[in-house]
Amino acid sequence: MAKVIAERMCAVVEGDFVVFLIGARINHLWKVWQWWPVATAMPRMLAELSRNPDIGLMSYYICLGPHGPVLVQYWRSFDALEAYAKAKESEHLPAWAAFNRAVGSNGDVGIWHETYRIQAGAYESVYNNMPAFGLGQAGKLVEARGHRQSARQRLSAGA
Repeated sequence: MAKVIAERMCAVVEGDFVVFLIGARINHLWKVWQWWPVATAMPRMLAELSRNPDIGLMSYYICLGPHGPVLVQYWRSFDALEAYAKAKESEHLPAWAAFNRAVGSNGDVGIWHETYRIQAGAYESVYNNMPAFGLGQAGKLVEARGHRQSARQRLSAGA
């Protein structure tokens, strides 16, 4: 289990970065043959990205919600994210092609993503009694004191 940091901390990331949210929604639970390939493709991609940090993924975490899993990813840049998505030798492109052949727009499994470009300093975060998590895992953690005490101060400090 990750070490809990008792102090109030906040994340600092050098330069611009990208937050990429991607999720799936299983619309017909009984059609396991439709959603199982989707469910097994993402762990392969994450393993590939974890083995090769030069690709540009800085960190990620998975949330399970009532509408399906959501994967939150922090990328060094949009260019790095796009290059991975289009790379013929990556796990992503064959998985995406297989999804479109098998499911496409038949309504069985929904796929969605959102991409946010974050300018340097245009974010804030706080963690208390938490291990390194989220943006704090993608960047570095510093104490949320002094000019980083409040959310407004953290945003001003980054500007």
